[in-house]
Amino acid sequence: MTHSPEGMRPEPGVLERFLDAMPELHGPDVPWHHLERLDPLLDSADMGPNDWARIAQAIVERDQEFDGFVVLHGTDTMVYTASALSFLLSGLRKPVVLTGSQLSLEHVRSDGREHIITSLIIAGTLPIPEVCIYFASRLLRGNRTQKIHNSDFVAFGSGNLEPLATVGVGITVNDHLIRPAGAGLPQRVALIREPQVAALRVFPGIGRAVVEGSLGPHVEGLVLESYGAGTFPTRDLGLLEPIAAATSRTPPTIVVNCSQCHGGVVRQDDYAGARRLGNAGVISGHDMTPEAALTKLYCLLGIGMPHIDVRRAMGEDLAGELDPRAAQREA
Repeated sequence: MTHSPEGMRPEPGVLERFLDAMPELHGPDVPWHHLERLDPLLDSADMGPNDWARIAQAIVERDQEFDGFVVLHGTDTMVYTASALSFLLSGLRKPVVLTGSQLSLEHVRSDGREHIITSLIIAGTLPIPEVCIYFASRLLRGNRTQKIHNSDFVAFGSGNLEPLATVGVGITVNDHLIRPAGAGLPQRVALIREPQVAALRVFPGIGRAVVEGSLGPHVEGLVLESYGAGTFPTRDLGLLEPIAAATSRTPPTIVVNCSQCHGGVVRQDDYAGARRLGNAGVISGHDMTPEAALTKLYCLLGIGMPHIDVRRAMGEDLAGELDPRAAQREA
């Protein structure tokens, strides 16, 4: 990003200019690397599902050439892209590290320089076959991460999983958390359709019209961001009627219950409000982030998976995004 009369925006050539001015990138401790720009350059607020597939396909096409990949990405939607890549790059055998900065590279105190250098070292030297986010000395599993601050250098957190690695004078890897390497990437990554998915955050005073509006006839999947351990208002039972109607139509709308909390697990059997969601056909999102649930819904539907299989897969661990046993441990 660079300054312009309209405000900060991406501009071709800016990144290349700053990287060329960083002699440390050519030191013996930094792996050989090649920079490739995917045009058009986008503010991360403009990223969409087709861009997720575009990045994934670029990695697939270069899988045999490189030991790992670093994706430079804006922070606002980084967790969505990281989550989506974890589902699109099934069979991953190499590190894919997303990183960015809170301060642009043109700022004298930019955090981006260290992020780029360390991400290259991690991607090029460590056996971590996962889609990760590296930020502020921590390597986090991408589909477990949320943006937690818009100005602090510690901009990302993973409430339900400790870092995969921490970076200080050395790099300490939590080997027990690293997923095993997959069988290899698919030859092609493509979203063959554009499913309609949505998110609805529950709030005090939410009305039936709002719930119905989020579950229109064309909505195929909905992430319901509930309270605490997955609770939902029960004072007005009419709120549940549009949910039950949507999950029972053909094809059914897949409704996934995720907590608004940054950490913790949805336990749909503990509270009456959560049990009624289950009776209405809502699936537990376990300890998934809402961002991971949304991108998982979109990617599975987008690759053409039948709704009945998507419904089953939403409760399964595909890329480390959830732990089905977490609710039992917290009970």
